[in-house]
Formats: sequence, C-alpha cells, structure tokens
Amino acid sequence: MFIRNGALVISSRVKKKFKWHGSLRLYLFVLFLLLGTIPINFMHRILTTSLLDQQLQSRMNDIQYQVNTLSQQILKAGYLDDPGNTVINAELSQLSDIYDGRVLVVDKTFRIIKDTYNADEGKTLIAEEVISCFKGQTKRVYNDVCQYVMISMPVYDTEAKNVLGAIVVTTSTKMEEGTITAINRKMQVLESMVVFIVFVISLVLASVLVRPFRKIENAIYQASEGDMELIEAEDYLETKRIAEAYNKTLTRLNTLDQSRQEFVSNVSHELKTPITSIRVLADSLMTMEDAPVELYREFMSDISDEIDRESSIIEDLLTMVRLDKSNTELQVKQVNINELLELILKRLTPIAEKRDIELTLESFRPVIADIDEVKLTLALSNLVENAIKYNREEGWVRVTLNADHKFLYVKVQDNGVGIPEDAQQRIFERFYRVDKARSRETGGTGLGLAITKSIIQLHHGAIKVYSKQDEGTTFTVRIPLIYIA
Repeated sequence: MFIRNGALVISSRVKKKFKWHGSLRLYLFVLFLLLGTIPINFMHRILTTSLLDQQLQSRMNDIQYQVNTLSQQILKAGYLDDPGNTVINAELSQLSDIYDGRVLVVDKTFRIIKDTYNADEGKTLIAEEVISCFKGQTKRVYNDVCQYVMISMPVYDTEAKNVLGAIVVTTSTKMEEGTITAINRKMQVLESMVVFIVFVISLVLASVLVRPFRKIENAIYQASEGDMELIEAEDYLETKRIAEAYNKTLTRLNTLDQSRQEFVSNVSHELKTPITSIRVLADSLMTMEDAPVELYREFMSDISDEIDRESSIIEDLLTMVRLDKSNTELQVKQVNINELLELILKRLTPIAEKRDIELTLESFRPVIADIDEVKLTLALSNLVENAIKYNREEGWVRVTLNADHKFLYVKVQDNGVGIPEDAQQRIFERFYRVDKARSRETGGTGLGLAITKSIIQLHHGAIKVYSKQDEGTTFTVRIPLIYIA
C-alpha cells in the first residue's frame, strides 16, 4: 500500500514461482557441485590406483628378491645340470606356496626342467620373457585382465659372465585386487555421503549468494507495480553497483514524473491566467454603464494583449510538441551563419534600443554549416532576446561567432542580472522561471530555453551556461558544421 499522485494505491506482493532454468542459482549450484564432487572422485581414483600399484610393486619386489636369492642357490648347487636336488626343489615349492603361484626353471636350451605345477616339465618354453632373460634382462609384467604378475629373471654366472638359465614366476593378484575392491566399496559409500553433503551445501550456498539479486529483482518488480522505493544491496560490489544504478534511474524517473506533474500544472496555470484576465476585464466592462470610450479602449487593449499572450503560449507548446516527436525531421541545408546572426540581431535591435542596450556581433571568420535555418533561427533568437530582456538599462549584449574544422561556436554574453547558481541546472526545464515576477513583466512563457535546447540537440549540438548573479550570463552553443542524420 502506497500513495501515488495523491491517491491511495493498494498493491499485493505476489510471490513469483522460481524457475531454475537459465537462473544464476542453477549455474552456481552446478558449479559448486562440480567443484565439490570432481576432486573427490579424482582423488578416489588416484588413491585406489596408487594403492594397487604400491601393493603390486611391493609384491613383485619381494618375489624378485626371493628369486634373486634362489638363483644364486641354483647356480651353486648345479641345479640346472641336476634338477633332482631336493633342497632346491623344496625352496621352489615353498616359494610357489608363499605367493600362491607357479615357478618354472628353464635351462639354456629353453627346456623346462622344473615346474611347481608338474604340468610342463620337459617341454620347451620359447617366450619373449625367457628370451629377454638370456639377454641378461629381468622382465616384470602385470596383466590386469587375467589378474596376474609375471617375473622372469636370468640365472647369471658371474664368473663365466654368461646366462645359464631362467626362472619364471607367475602369481595371481586376486588378493590385492580383492583388497582394493573392498576398499573401493567403502570409499564409494563415503564418496556418496560426501556428494550428498556437497549437494546440500551447494544448494544452500547458491540460494544465499543470489539472495541480494532476488532482493533487487523484487524491488524492480514492485517498481513496475508502482511501489517505487530505493533499495540497498551492500552484499557484493556488483549488487551495490546495480542498486546504485537502479536508485539513480528511479530518482531520475521520480524527477521526470514530478516534472511532468509540474508541467501539466504550469500549462493549466499559464493557459488559465490570460483567460481569467480576459474574463475579469470583460465582466468589468459589462458592469459599467456609460463607461468612457477611453476606458473601453484601454480594457480592449488589455484583452488584446492577453489574447496575444495566450496565443504565444499555445504556439510555444505546439513547438515543444513537434520537437518532442521521435520522428522530428530537420530541413537541413547549407546556411551562412554570419548572415543568419546579422539578420537575428537586426530584428532584435529595436527591442534593445528601447532599453538603451548595446547589441554587437563579432565574427572571427565566415562560417557555412548544415542546419535547419528556421529552427536554429528560433533557438538563437531566444538566447539573444533573453539576454536583452533580462538585462539592466544601458547594458550590453555581445554575440560571438567562431568555428574550427568540425564545429561552429556561438556565444551570447550579457552583463545583466545573472542566474543564481542553484537555478542554473533547471533553466532548461519547461515553464521554469528564475524570477516569476520579472518573467511576467517581460512576457516570457518559460518555454524559450527548453525549445532552444531541444533544437540544438536535434542538430547533435550542445549548449552550456556560465553565469554569476548581478554580473551577467554567457550561453555557449556548439553545433557540427556537417549534419549527419
């Protein structure tokens, strides 16, 4: 509930259904969820892979150490030539039992002289791993599909410096992989719990972080309903800037709305005042009997002046309406600005002479520009006429024309009453008058400077005012020499 234009307005705050699609909350939620879950999943995979690799490497290192020791014993016992050595056979069987695997001993003719599984003894084994052993290389192979590791080591005679045989150990990795699988299941349960916690935290964080934006959204929504209130959103720098921009826009809209109301009020007052004066004069004449002719003439002269004033106000209003239209077109053509200003000053010289005001024109160079001659004449005439009207007796008005390669500059300067500093920002508003009593005496409508500014802006130009009270005023106009639509 609020008051607008003097009337009580009741508005209901309708809670809008939130849509996730395309919302900032959704993007933040997904971002937090990914940032929380991806690293956990990544660490899970790295941890299980590293743990399995560490266990396999430890097992292969142990086997390799045992095989290396056993190869020395085989060499000393001459086992390759006499495979019936019970001590070595017991060592090989023990090694097979410890690692739950298979041990093969191959001599230099690639014949299997010992198989702890007693399946391939006497057969020839020509494999890449065995060939590598006879080249003096140790091979370590892990097969994750069949779940086994194979280690092949040469039986090396250090004195003769040659390879006499090879030992091949194959052992299952099901135990290690079973351990990793069990750990993996537990980690998956833990990961699911963490993902759920991250899900909840992401949802809460996303909602909290977008709350200031929701506040701004609601304020804008309420403004569209007519409840225009300034907002504060100091949570983030971005929301603070948005709030400042919104408040600035809202203040500007309120100012424009106030100006509109003042404009309507001023138009009503300005149009009504001459009519009221005419009515008073007419009623006075009607109530007088046998009034002198001179009095009739005086009253009729006053009525005529009020009619002229009403006509002037209506004409200025129509001019403003035409200039306000978005499709206003200028009748642009090349015009000699020097001659245009001379004509304006020539027309206004009688008004200046009545108050003994010196009116001068100073041109630094010939200036030709693309302008709408009728409209710009009206704008510049308003400036010069105001300089004359709001001047002191025996004052002066100087009009200066200059140009560069891009713009023309017209300066209208006087030594009149000046404009108070607090009023200089409002003198281009419609119907605004610095001194209403003086404006009534000089016959102004309060639309002259507003019309002037609109015309100059239509030419893509600019107007500035510099004034000091009781010392004078200077208006500076800048207009492009070449008009670009």
